[in-house]
Amino acid sequence: MNIKEYISSNQNRFIDELFSLIRIQSVSAHSHRQPEIKQAAEQWTKILMQAGADSAVVLPTKGNPVVFGQKIIDSNYPTILVYGHYDVMPAEPLELWTSKPFEPEIRDGKIFARGADDDKGQSFMHAKAFEYLVKTNQLKCNVKFLIEGEEEIGSPNLEEFCAENTEMLKCDTILVSDTSMLSEDTPSITTGLRGLAYWQIEVTSASRDLHSGIFGGAVANPIAELTKILAQLIDADGKITIPHFYDRVEELSDEERELIAQIPFDEAAYKKDLNIKKLHGEKGYTTIERTGVRPTLDICGIWGGYTGEGSKTVLPSKAFAKLSARLVPNQRYHEIDELVAEHIKKIAPDYVDVQVFHLHGAESYVCPINSAAYKAAEKAYTKVFGIRPLPVRRGGSIGVVPVFEKILNVKPILMGFGLESDAIHSPNENFPLNLFFKGIETIVEFYNETAKAK
Repeated sequence: MNIKEYISSNQNRFIDELFSLIRIQSVSAHSHRQPEIKQAAEQWTKILMQAGADSAVVLPTKGNPVVFGQKIIDSNYPTILVYGHYDVMPAEPLELWTSKPFEPEIRDGKIFARGADDDKGQSFMHAKAFEYLVKTNQLKCNVKFLIEGEEEIGSPNLEEFCAENTEMLKCDTILVSDTSMLSEDTPSITTGLRGLAYWQIEVTSASRDLHSGIFGGAVANPIAELTKILAQLIDADGKITIPHFYDRVEELSDEERELIAQIPFDEAAYKKDLNIKKLHGEKGYTTIERTGVRPTLDICGIWGGYTGEGSKTVLPSKAFAKLSARLVPNQRYHEIDELVAEHIKKIAPDYVDVQVFHLHGAESYVCPINSAAYKAAEKAYTKVFGIRPLPVRRGGSIGVVPVFEKILNVKPILMGFGLESDAIHSPNENFPLNLFFKGIETIVEFYNETAKAK
């Protein structure tokens, strides 16, 4: 039985099993979801054992647990480490969902639910590809699975876990499906990820909320002061104004820009999909350059004062914002962390108190396109999609990817099957069923190509 036939005869079971996993509200950002975090980890051990793993266990970290499973066939075979994560982003705002985020539905050929793509759907493809190869006695690689529960909060404890378990995680190839493709008709392999730095800013004026009629005009409004600070961080040309922010950023060569220009991009369709009037960003760069190979700084949230129904004449004592930077190769998030914090405090007026808290960060990553693993992935996509995949650098960050390179000395291959329209991290997250099934096929072919190359 070939993989297409196996998927066809088992697709209803695949979907039912995936839906059972999706229904678990394993939101790592919410501390009250610890029971669901543990439930999702346990569910993954069952998934791996049922797929044919020799063993699958839940292992502790200083935070949420990881799941480790493996099947070792022959020490002479290549060993593939599959990475995924069972935690998901918060689903709020709930009112913007067409259907309940943790009650998956299929509409218009897509699975709609939180985690449908990122990363339960994409991780689950690996379990089913593995299952097929085991059940049909075609597996010619040793396989290890590492499924974590803190990716959406920056994987703060996974680096230590990897450093303490290097022998257990020893492998020849690391396979990650937590990225996207250019389109259904234009497959691509992610060859670079931007790094990340993330902060929370707290501005305080008085020791308590005050009556705006009595104290307004005498005491600074922290919301107003916070917005003034944030407005100074980027100029009219979209350039980040923080001194030395760009010191490590390498300018693109003409050759690199020519290659990037060859990546298909439909600006009209892009704007229509996002329902925006005009694109906006750093002056002098294209949209693909801005989102893939240039650093950015974004306000991710801002709050303070009274936001409930009706009116309340209050001068708030505090205001808050969350700020993130996407970083490019050579930038170090620890350095950027200090630069940003120091600059914000420097430009803050002396009549308010400003504190900057670093929440988490990740280094950037670049994958060579001449490695054996990349070539195997390239052949796998070509066979399934009928067209050679394009190497593309993406704007997102996966904190553990550069950690793997540093600790395990293996460059991960980023074989993603999502689309930008999948709305990951947003309401109505979805994953096309045809890409879910094609992803399983492609992973199977990757194993076959890896075994051939050994």
